[in-house]
Amino acid sequence: MEDSCPVSICIPFYNAESTLLNAIRSVFAQTHKNWELILIDDGSNDKSLEIANSIKDSRVTVYSDGQNRRLAARLNELTKLAKYDFIARMDADDMMSPTRIEKQIEILKHNPSVDLVSTGLCSLSDKNEIKSVRCVSDNHLITSKKLLSGGSGIVHASLLGRRAWFERNPYKESMIKSQDTNLWVRSFSKNDLNIVFISEPLYFYREDSNVTQKQLLLAYAMGRHTILADAKSNFGLRIKSKALANNIAKTLLVRLFPSLGVKAARNRRNATSASALEKKHIEDEINHILSTELPMVSFKGDSKID
Repeated sequence: MEDSCPVSICIPFYNAESTLLNAIRSVFAQTHKNWELILIDDGSNDKSLEIANSIKDSRVTVYSDGQNRRLAARLNELTKLAKYDFIARMDADDMMSPTRIEKQIEILKHNPSVDLVSTGLCSLSDKNEIKSVRCVSDNHLITSKKLLSGGSGIVHASLLGRRAWFERNPYKESMIKSQDTNLWVRSFSKNDLNIVFISEPLYFYREDSNVTQKQLLLAYAMGRHTILADAKSNFGLRIKSKALANNIAKTLLVRLFPSLGVKAARNRRNATSASALEKKHIEDEINHILSTELPMVSFKGDSKID
């Protein structure tokens, strides 16, 4: 039966030549086939744009203006470019389970009061090795404390949501890191974060490169901005004060003892190992994605792309 709900799958990319093709493969591997794929370049200076333009399928559109406007601006742009009422996020260095879009769409179709669906994640190494899984329960609830302490459970790039929500809640373009957490806090402040969770690792996320001293310190700085500037209604002074104190403590740890701080951050992210059965299932899905053929024209240097 033909999929009845069209979805706009949106991938912004910047210098992602080593991972972009596999991200695209995971779109073509979806069991839900009624989609458009929007690839938007953020001023790459590697072969990423050439790779994107090599995909020849009527459902795929590539945009490039040669500028580097950063992620938040590109995400807002994608909302405007999307043709359909359901919009799926994805990052250019990740992959997703072949059933991700199908399962998220089913929830939105049958729950008109829900705006967003997030999934669990599987953390991958750069060599596609399974490092851990992180999932919350289906009935996981968002609270102000969880939002400010990093326990929201929302996997930002796994989101599939209604266009109207993204139009009401644009990303804050001055945020150069942690744009997602800032968005959850601002939407929660105005009682507009109606989200449900799928407790399966349907998003395959590479995060080792994000867990560095520089990236952590930047994320903590952006977190302090969010607490002080955007945590308004629904965030009490006590909760904000505790979150700020915790942020400062982590910042000092990473700044003064970088090896220890980075190791602690990585250990928190990789705390839950996949079961043998779960690992085998994910490995099978990854192998299916990697073997998915793409409608491509050759380009100079394509033999070097994984």
